[in-house]
Order: sequence, then C-alpha cells, then structure tokens
Amino acid sequence: MTQKPRAADPAATGSAPGGSAPEEPAAGDGPRVVIRNNRKIGKSEEAAAAADAGADVPAEGLVEEAEVVVDEIEIEATSVGGPVPAGPPVVDAPAPVDGGATGSPLGAELEALRAELDERTRDLQRVSAEYANYRKRVDRDRGVVQEQATGSVLAALLPILDDLDRAREHGDLVGPFGTVADQLTTALGKFGLTPFGEQGDPFDPTRHEAVAHQTSPDVTEPTCVQVMRRGYLLGERLLRPALVAVADPE
Repeated sequence: MTQKPRAADPAATGSAPGGSAPEEPAAGDGPRVVIRNNRKIGKSEEAAAAADAGADVPAEGLVEEAEVVVDEIEIEATSVGGPVPAGPPVVDAPAPVDGGATGSPLGAELEALRAELDERTRDLQRVSAEYANYRKRVDRDRGVVQEQATGSVLAALLPILDDLDRAREHGDLVGPFGTVADQLTTALGKFGLTPFGEQGDPFDPTRHEAVAHQTSPDVTEPTCVQVMRRGYLLGERLLRPALVAVADPE
C-alpha cells in the first residue's frame, strides 16, 4: 500500500503561493525530490478550518506526480553521472613465484646458472693470473735482451778503451784528443759500464784472470801487482775479467 505524502507547506518548500515554480538547486548540490502541487488552494471554510487545526489534508493526485518527478530525477542522474559502481574493481594478486624450491624448474635453472657463473669466474681469475705472469716474464725478458744488446755493443768498444788506457799511460792522451777520450768514457759509464782492476787490489778469481804468479815478502795475501788489461762490469754482470799478475806471500 502506497503511503500518501503530507501536503507541503509553501513556506517550507520554498514555492510561492499560486503554484509557482520552485527555485533551482545550487550547483554541486545533490538531486532532491521536488513536489509540485498543481491543485488550487481554495478559500473554503473547510480548508481554513483544516489549516487552523493543523490537520494533514492529503492532496489528490500528488502521489502520482511525486512518483513521476522521482522517476525523472533518477533518469536524469543516470544520464548525467552514469551508474555508480558498487566499489573499486578487485584485481587478483599474482601468486608468488617460488624460485628457491628445489624441485621446481626455475630453481633447477637458477642452480645451473650459478654453477656456470662460478665456472666462468674461475676461468677469468685463471686467465688474469696467467696474463699477469706473462707481463712479468715479458718485462724480465725485455730487460735481459736490452742488457745483452748493450753488453754486445760495449764489448765491441772495449779494445778502443784499452788503446786509450795505453795512450794515457804513455802520456799521449793530452789536448783535444784527451778531452774526447774522457767524454767517451763518461758516456759509456751512463750505460752501466764500470772499469775495475788496479795495482794492489786483492786477487779475486771470479773477477781477475792471472797470467803470472810470483812471491813477494811485501804481501800477506794474493795481490794484483801488475794490471795488464783492465776489466769491466756492466751493472752487476761481469763483462770482461781483468788480466793481472799475482804475487803470493812467501
């Protein structure tokens, strides 16, 4: 059974007397039900008595009009804003992938990749160590080859130095020729050429080559008493031994 609404008070609903149109709702307000009363209010004594007594007098035809207005409002709200969703869409979360399971294919593949990575790492370390050793060996060999080449060149110049020493002993190495000889000796010394072998040096069989032996009461150990040819060192390497005469103690 449909319940009939009460007669709306013109002052409460905001409608002017005589059935004038109500004011439009403000922007942003929700839709509200508007009830239009098209019945002319008579000034009969029954209507005045009912108004004085505060009795609710149902208006005929207002129920049907109100239902129509409500339907119009619902249709307007549907066309403007669309149907209101019941709630946010529910998205099913993906199931977590268990990569650490032993029996899963992903876990087996991960273990295979780790094993391959370890093998490649060991290969890289081995190659790095081999390359480091190769560089050290090449540097060492380069130094040896350079020293041998330098020694070969200096060994070829030793006879010239022997002639300069003999000229110096006879007093012929004077003037400009003596200056050139000194410059040559200084330049060869920059390459590590060091002469040795002086009279009175203790005899060292690893550095001296004895070509004569004699006894002398003036020495307490084998001593070089005469230097026939000077010896030379290239750094720490013996380039040529010195030819000396050795005197042994009596």
